[in-house]
Amino acid sequence: MNLRQAVERALGQNPEIAMARLDELKAQAAVRVQQDPFAPHVYFGSGLAYTNGFPMSIDGAAPSVVQGRASEYLFNRQQSYLVARTKEEARGAGIAATAKKDDVAYRTAVLFLDVERAARAGEMARKELESAQKVLAAVENRVQEGRELPLESKRAALNLARARQAADSLDADRETAETSLAMVLGYGADDRVQPAAEERAAAPMPPSEETAVESALQSSKELRRLESQIVAKSLEGRAAKAARLPHVDLVAQYGLFATFNHYQDYFLKYQRNNGEIGVSIVLPLVAGPGVSAAAAEADADASKLRIQLANTRNQITADTHQSYRDLRKAEGQRDVARLDLEVAREQLSVNLALLQEGRIRMSQVEESRIAESGKWIALYDAQYAVERASWNLARQTGDLLAALQ
Repeated sequence: MNLRQAVERALGQNPEIAMARLDELKAQAAVRVQQDPFAPHVYFGSGLAYTNGFPMSIDGAAPSVVQGRASEYLFNRQQSYLVARTKEEARGAGIAATAKKDDVAYRTAVLFLDVERAARAGEMARKELESAQKVLAAVENRVQEGRELPLESKRAALNLARARQAADSLDADRETAETSLAMVLGYGADDRVQPAAEERAAAPMPPSEETAVESALQSSKELRRLESQIVAKSLEGRAAKAARLPHVDLVAQYGLFATFNHYQDYFLKYQRNNGEIGVSIVLPLVAGPGVSAAAAEADADASKLRIQLANTRNQITADTHQSYRDLRKAEGQRDVARLDLEVAREQLSVNLALLQEGRIRMSQVEESRIAESGKWIALYDAQYAVERASWNLARQTGDLLAALQ
């Protein structure tokens, strides 16, 4: 698959993104849990019991054939703050899920580039291996003819062994990279994903280093997540302090009394259907030291998060500056590698012309081919470094997903 298809697959099937979505759903469910006391709660059952003497109450109610109760928060400032805090935590979970998408998309792009790099390097290594085999054969012929020392044959055999080892190592690296890419895309450890040949557009480049830093600060999911945590901690502190405030609950109750409890023997007026509805008002007089301690704990956590927010902002600024400079440096190294390859190719052309004139040996031509292959690998590595640096900068400026989708 191509890079765009790989990113789409990762965003849909990556296990880490799936877990982040579940955390977001869990946070949204927690909001409904905190809102639950503000919804009506109605219970029905039976309080029927045998009585002897004066009919006493059971669980705060007289024995009844049918019993019903209802309750609901009307005013509870502490619980309202807890609801607001949970909503803010759910918003933070959504930000974390979005940040996980950015992270997985970047890792997918990097692993995709790793696989491409390993495949290209392996192809060039195989060509170097073929050239080393030809050099060894040519040197052995010259040794047998007495025109080369046996040491040259051993040296050519050593170069061949090194080329074979490099090719095998690159093949193993490619297989490992293909498996890692498959796992990021949600496939199993026994699967392998290979990149399809394509012409990709370059990652978006900010017009200036200052613009890149500004975009990174504005689009940072980590900063938004920390800001959300600060708001949540502030609401937690306000909820702790609100424990001193009164709260009002709606209460209602119904009971269908039995006829064999002898209520009529002890009360002047007796009726079977009984009910009440009203409000319960509670005014805390002495809340205890736990209220102040809980508020102080939340305030300390909020202050700690503010320090972490400032440090993160500084770190993002420094990382963006470094990423921008790394990209410029990689572009310069790519230009040098391209010129170096052009020199190697020109040298190979000259050696081929000299070979036709009989002025150099075939082994020298093959050695120049090996040198050219090495320059190709260096160019591939430089291009890889440029593309990886550009995707990294796009991730920091918040343009990665838009560029890859």
